[in-house]
Amino acid sequence: MNGAEFVPLSLTPLLIGIFAAVACALPGNFLVLRKQALIGDAISHVVLPGIVVAFLFTGVVSAWPMMIGAALASVVAVVLIEAVRRLGRIEPGAAMGLTFTSMFAAGVLLLEQSDTSAVHLDVEHALYGNLESLIWLDAMGWHSLLDPVALAGLPIELIRIALTLLVVIAFTWLFWRPLKLSTFDEGFAQTLGMRTGWIGLALVIVAAVAAVAAFDAVGSIIVIAMFICPPAAARLMTNRLEVQIAWSVAFAVISAVLGYVLAGYGPLWLGFDNAVSAAGMIATVSGIILALTALFAPCRTRAGAPAH
Repeated sequence: MNGAEFVPLSLTPLLIGIFAAVACALPGNFLVLRKQALIGDAISHVVLPGIVVAFLFTGVVSAWPMMIGAALASVVAVVLIEAVRRLGRIEPGAAMGLTFTSMFAAGVLLLEQSDTSAVHLDVEHALYGNLESLIWLDAMGWHSLLDPVALAGLPIELIRIALTLLVVIAFTWLFWRPLKLSTFDEGFAQTLGMRTGWIGLALVIVAAVAAVAAFDAVGSIIVIAMFICPPAAARLMTNRLEVQIAWSVAFAVISAVLGYVLAGYGPLWLGFDNAVSAAGMIATVSGIILALTALFAPCRTRAGAPAH
């Protein structure tokens, strides 16, 4: 594939996949170390009904209504979890599982019962995203990267996820010390005057922002996989947090690139006519990387040891 084909058809979907994977993997490192890895799964479940309701109220698929709807859905989820836990007198994990699955089912039901397919907001796009369709129609080749007119036609999803990635990187860099201390020694962090509860809440909010920004473009499958697989695989490679962050970014990028290529060309190499879902293949590659590190990584026998 030459530049005249690659740039308009594959460059932007590939970049969106990479940016979404890294934006989810960065906060995912701290969630995994805090034993809160399934928060990414939870966020992906509870934001769906909020996104659908936001569209039904506004009639447009726009970033701000979607994020507001997702935030309101998250608040509703917290209230429901507490209500179920207290009224049902069950453990928090069971209350969360019941709430998350119920809200996701409600979102799927809303999608099926409402006329949203014309705007790429349906069950298929909610689960698998519409990564392959995010092409750059105004591009004619590599020279379009320096053409202001062509750049004005970039998919809005690319700009949105790029800005989200910058926010996630800035948050990780600015709050590195509080995040590190509160993750590994919460008691010591509290003696230093750090409000560990607020730090944890900020981490979840940043993770939610990354999830919502990635949700429309790449679907919930990548969001869930990238919160867990690259950080977990990186954790098996090292016991140093800084090195773990680097490994997780590398694994996220490899998953996005290799998964996108295999989705398009893998079936052709095997003699089939049709490509498969890029989002699904990216998630599959990330799972394979995690499996390989679980088998062969240097720290796999010391995964329970604390990182530092």
